Amino acid sequence: MDDATLKSCREFVSLLASDAPAPGGGGAAALVGAIGTALGNMVGSLTVGKKKYAAVEDEIRSLMARCGELQIQLLDQVAADAEGFVPLAKAYGIPKDDPNRSEILERATITACQVPMRIMELCCDSLKAISILAQKGSRLAVSDAGCAAAMAKAALQAASLNVFINTKTLQNRALAREANEKCLAMLEEYGGLADRIFEDVMCGLYAKSGG
Repeated sequence: MDDATLKSCREFVSLLASDAPAPGGGGAAALVGAIGTALGNMVGSLTVGKKKYAAVEDEIRSLMARCGELQIQLLDQVAADAEGFVPLAKAYGIPKDDPNRSEILERATITACQVPMRIMELCCDSLKAISILAQKGSRLAVSDAGCAAAMAKAALQAASLNVFINTKTLQNRALAREANEKCLAMLEEYGGLADRIFEDVMCGLYAKSGG
């Protein structure tokens, strides 16, 4: 399957709006997560080399390297999500009287959960880095840190829905509950972290603007 990330932004959005089976919500979440992570990385880029931030330069460079890895991994999930959806789409096309349909559909559904779950994990890692960049990075780029957190949270939430829509149809309810609980835990901890980053940035900017 073609890697949609190699298309232009306009092509990607047009493809996303079409009736093509992929990219869909999972691929969009991965792309948004990568963009949010890149914004965090930009904060680092605007911090290193400045005398004012010399004391934290090594830490910032380490965070930038981590963000660079996360950007690549999140972009890789765009194609991976599309590939993970193919078996599920094929499974739904199997005649309902086929005795193997239920088993094939179950396996395909489990596969379809894996990439959005991975996207969530990567977004959590991204938010950890963004949190520190928002605190210690250049004050001139603090709004970008807030934007990064907001986008990473959106990606986290969007990816979770792509897990939940699949776990609701799983026959193995114990596995479904395990996946759901993992998603809910990430949403609570890291969605909350994203909110705190955003609110801290917004309140700081609003106060300085005389609001």
